[in-house]
Amino acid sequence: MEKQTAFFSSLFIMLSVIFGAFGAHALKEILEPSALQTFEVGVRYQGFLSMGVLLLALNADRFEHSIKKILWAMLIGMILFCFSIYGLVLGRHFINENAFSFLGPITPIGGAISIVSWCVLLFRLLKYGQD
Repeated sequence: MEKQTAFFSSLFIMLSVIFGAFGAHALKEILEPSALQTFEVGVRYQGFLSMGVLLLALNADRFEHSIKKILWAMLIGMILFCFSIYGLVLGRHFINENAFSFLGPITPIGGAISIVSWCVLLFRLLKYGQD
């Protein structure tokens, strides 16, 4: 088991539930529907990606090769992707239209890191297999 990545992925699952409730209750009346929908995309991906990392982290010792770096890449990609979405949506509403606009390019970078890390995992599974 990869204890650190299991801990952080569990933390991010908990936060996705909190953020989801925050969006559904507190932000529903405040944000425009398109902004709320964008916020919910971040929550959804945070939950899915964190759950995937947690499952892999709990079973890391079953792999013939270390997946620690892959798991960290998955978490970093998720953080960059999801939290840049949160910053963009909330910054536009609560501060001003251009608040946190520097996060715009971060979102696809985080998405790319996430996709590549999953591709690396798939490649390693094909190459080395699993016990």
